[in-house]
Amino acid sequence: MSLNPKDIEIATRAADHFTRIYYTAYDSDTRLADLPQFYRQTSSLTWNGKPFQGVDGLKELVARMPPTQHEVQSFDCHPIPGAQPPSLLITVSGNVTHGKGPSGNPPDTPVRSIEGHPRVFAQTFILVPDPLAPPTKPGEVAKYYVGADALRFVG
Repeated sequence: MSLNPKDIEIATRAADHFTRIYYTAYDSDTRLADLPQFYRQTSSLTWNGKPFQGVDGLKELVARMPPTQHEVQSFDCHPIPGAQPPSLLITVSGNVTHGKGPSGNPPDTPVRSIEGHPRVFAQTFILVPDPLAPPTKPGEVAKYYVGADALRFVG
């Protein structure tokens, strides 16, 4: 099964929509309630090399983390052929600031990192079509959940 320009356009719209709502939810005061809605029990997460599994793993990670502020600088989306709608590989890069005070950086942050100082991150998602979502019409953005999520600080 090959991809056509319309598939790429729809996938890019889905990625744009996803990145906006995902990082808005991540940076909100209600992230412990909002973020799990993006994941399933089968979702895998890797945060700076440390693995977490499913919604419970996500909650464990986020509950220990100080408030965040993400600034997405770029994202790219690649539809993965094989299903309609296709799964999506999304890569995101930007800056994230953790906290605002002496407890500003997340656990396991290198000692040399300045509290509340922006850090460059790269995050990769595999979004999987949600079989429980209502069917989409041609040209409409499908509903997805995070099948896999890997974040790494790069600066």
